[in-house]
Amino acid sequence: MPRNIRLLIAYDGGNYCGWQRQRRGEPTIQEELEQRLSVLCTEPITLHGAGRTDTGVHALGMVAHFHTRATIPVVAFSKGLNALLPLDIRILAVEETDSTFHSRFNALGKTYRYDFFTGEVQPPCSRLHRAHLPGAFDPHRLVTALQLLVGTHDFSSFERSGSRDKSAATGRGAVRTLSAITCTPHLGRSNCWSIRVTGDGFLRQMVRILAGTLIEIGRGSRDPEEIRAVLAARDRRRAGFTAPACGLYLEQLYYPFPVFPDRSL
Repeated sequence: MPRNIRLLIAYDGGNYCGWQRQRRGEPTIQEELEQRLSVLCTEPITLHGAGRTDTGVHALGMVAHFHTRATIPVVAFSKGLNALLPLDIRILAVEETDSTFHSRFNALGKTYRYDFFTGEVQPPCSRLHRAHLPGAFDPHRLVTALQLLVGTHDFSSFERSGSRDKSAATGRGAVRTLSAITCTPHLGRSNCWSIRVTGDGFLRQMVRILAGTLIEIGRGSRDPEEIRAVLAARDRRRAGFTAPACGLYLEQLYYPFPVFPDRSL
């Protein structure tokens, strides 16, 4: 029987057109990994990720799995892949799992983090990994808005327009449950902020639109109570701007059983 191998992956998405393999051959994280895995395993490999990140989005803890008949020791997958992969993609951990595990279908939820800088001049070393959104920002204005977003809602207003056929039967549609959403200083640095969102699933560009809307509230250009009307409208035009991709990180995934127990997931 083929083995089922689980990977914990971190990557800088700046040079890639997202996670998912593209028809036209644009560079993607999935394709880079599949090419190296196929070399290492000496057989074609299909990699299944826990989710899809968009162009320019980063990951600190993406989980993925693949099946192989290769007899390579588990530890060799990590060393071998990191030797073959470009430096902006790293394998943090590898483990062999049972045949029923699926990185996407078994996942209970995810945490995304959005980092942004509100100072006038951004340090150049962070320009590719933290959005520069200069201007006054008061995180205390977000308290009510954050409370209103927690829970189960139809998040159609926070979904990229045209990303889903809303006339088709799509299961739960745009209904998602957010268990937590916070805005805190990033590593205690002046004018650096992080918005963290934990939920059972996310729509296309949902976190970036949430971030843009919350940043508008923090700037004073939108009332916190307006979140009620935005949710009720189910209309993308009622929410805020889509925050730049460079500030977004897939930070953590959650499963109903231990996954990479020796690492903080």
